Amino acid sequence: MRFAKGHGTGNDFVILPDPDGVLPLTPAFVAALCDRRRGIGADGVLRVVRSAAHPDAEASSAAAEWFMDYWNSDGSQSEMCGNGVRVYARYLAEAGLVAPEGSFNLVTRAGVVPVTIGEEIAAGMPVPRVYVQSDAGTNGATFTGTAVDVGNPHLVCPVDEPTLERLDLTAAPAVDPLIFPAGVNVEFSAAGSPPVGADLYRRMRVYERGSGETQSCGSGACAVAAVALHHAGLESGVVVVDVPGGRLTVTSTPMECVLQGPAVIVAHGDVDEQAIRQLAPAHS
Repeated sequence: MRFAKGHGTGNDFVILPDPDGVLPLTPAFVAALCDRRRGIGADGVLRVVRSAAHPDAEASSAAAEWFMDYWNSDGSQSEMCGNGVRVYARYLAEAGLVAPEGSFNLVTRAGVVPVTIGEEIAAGMPVPRVYVQSDAGTNGATFTGTAVDVGNPHLVCPVDEPTLERLDLTAAPAVDPLIFPAGVNVEFSAAGSPPVGADLYRRMRVYERGSGETQSCGSGACAVAAVALHHAGLESGVVVVDVPGGRLTVTSTPMECVLQGPAVIVAHGDVDEQAIRQLAPAHS
């Protein structure tokens, strides 16, 4: 089985070319692929499939040829992944499936996303919706945060720099299941001085539902930017977000939210599908 490996600011993915949608993916198989010791290792899987060939996307096939079938590393599916969109777009361009530069649309489970390819890749994300206050519990402490919908659920908890550094995110923070019945990505963010050209600056760490702590989360950066702008009383602005894996820039207005940053394909190869399927029962 052919695969590629890519990452966006350290958020890494196994990419499976399956244009006709014939590859039998299961949660256990995906989890086995993402196993960092016995599989390929990744934060998630991106299946490259035509919209018309997948039941979750065929209704949008007239709007975009390609569907990002995204799976978390535990085998669960997710509505949106901002870094995944950008890595997926880079793969399409390098594989000759879209033009090497320019703009086009992708279908995701959160809707149709416009993408622009250049030296970096920019993705038009769902406009973040800031709603209720809620808490996250971790490290024996409780942090108050703001819930944000970016096509998928987030809880953004502002902290100071020393707290951000010492957080242990090896286990999922405890959250309110009534507010987040399907789980939530929890971001911890610390403010700092914005670089030239930016209105605000944040450093961020994230615990992603279904994957654990990751080096980056694109939709999480959008959520952090939305809360930063909201707390600053701004409707629009440019927010630079540094994550452990690099730097993302979020440009937000009431009508759009654009996530920009690097996306790189680092490897192509073949994986022994039967060996992965033999490993899969351990991840059931």
